[in-house]
Amino acid sequence: MNRLDASASIPKPGYGTPAPWFKAPIFGGNPQFTFHTVAGRVIILFFMRSATDPSAQAALATLMKAADRFDDARGCFFGISCDPDDAAAGRLDGNNRGIRFLLDADRSISKPFGAAREASSDHESYILILDRQLRVAGQFSPSRATEALALFDRLLGEIAADEWAPVLLVPRIIEPALCERLVGLYDAGGSIDSGFMREIDGKTVSVIDHGYKRRSDLTIRDETLCRSLSARVNCRLRPAVNRAFSFDASRMERYIVACYDATTGGHFRPHRDNTTKGTAHRRFAVTINLNDDFDGGELRFPEFGRRTYRAPVGGAIVFGCGLLHEATPVTRGRRYAFLPFLYDDAAAAERAANNVYLGEGVQPYRYG
Repeated sequence: MNRLDASASIPKPGYGTPAPWFKAPIFGGNPQFTFHTVAGRVIILFFMRSATDPSAQAALATLMKAADRFDDARGCFFGISCDPDDAAAGRLDGNNRGIRFLLDADRSISKPFGAAREASSDHESYILILDRQLRVAGQFSPSRATEALALFDRLLGEIAADEWAPVLLVPRIIEPALCERLVGLYDAGGSIDSGFMREIDGKTVSVIDHGYKRRSDLTIRDETLCRSLSARVNCRLRPAVNRAFSFDASRMERYIVACYDATTGGHFRPHRDNTTKGTAHRRFAVTINLNDDFDGGELRFPEFGRRTYRAPVGGAIVFGCGLLHEATPVTRGRRYAFLPFLYDDAAAAERAANNVYLGEGVQPYRYG
């Protein structure tokens, strides 16, 4: 049998399977919390019909005794209730950042997880433990909350700093003189505040939020310089990406010099680069550092530990756009970087088809 059997799918998330992603309101907090951004932490998900159920109350009492473990850095807890009265009556309180309660009145979260059936109002209460890649490590009934906590603690002990994320480091993509030229081009002026893409009401829009990202970008307008950069990526980086990932990157998106500045707290919190219709075509992200006179500003991939990654001057770090990653705060100096995305012809067709989902101010793509 050469083809993976799609008909053999596990009906609900079980051991080793990835947990479904979702967005949901937090009781007394974010009205549209994006679940996948918590990857990199060990997670407890407690599905309950209502906080008034005696079994749910007993399990919550046990789990909340471990509240000190839910620090939101290494581990966190999510209670998911289908009862709107739990919020209205204040029965569930998630003031601690590592403890969140979500309302799932329409069971749109519970159904993909198998805690509720599509054609029924029945609801199964259970506890799921997820590892830092958001994969199921264990499932427990509410009466086994103590066992669930024991597994949670074991997984916390597995979090290490020295694991290697699936990234590629390739030196000598842009020579030092050209790196200096790009830095000088940025310093000559013309940069703008850099936003990030978010899907709002079905449209991909650019959002500015300095608590989430602080960076300034200069778009390179010189077509000769753009062609020169394209040639270097094509000749020096494309073959390495093909060897490492069996992917022929025939296209490149954007020509910018980006700057993370310590004086403004330059950083970019954990995110993925392909989660909107307007960015779904992106296959690989590339970071090419243009200088090294700075501290901080390194890449981290929370799903794969606490290790940080820093490209040498003129060298590239390449990684799949679906990986959760962050640019840690620059604490001294300025970090300059060239930051393109790579994709192929099939993805270019997808990008053009998704023009209809671009919001106001987002430049449409011309396929060709």
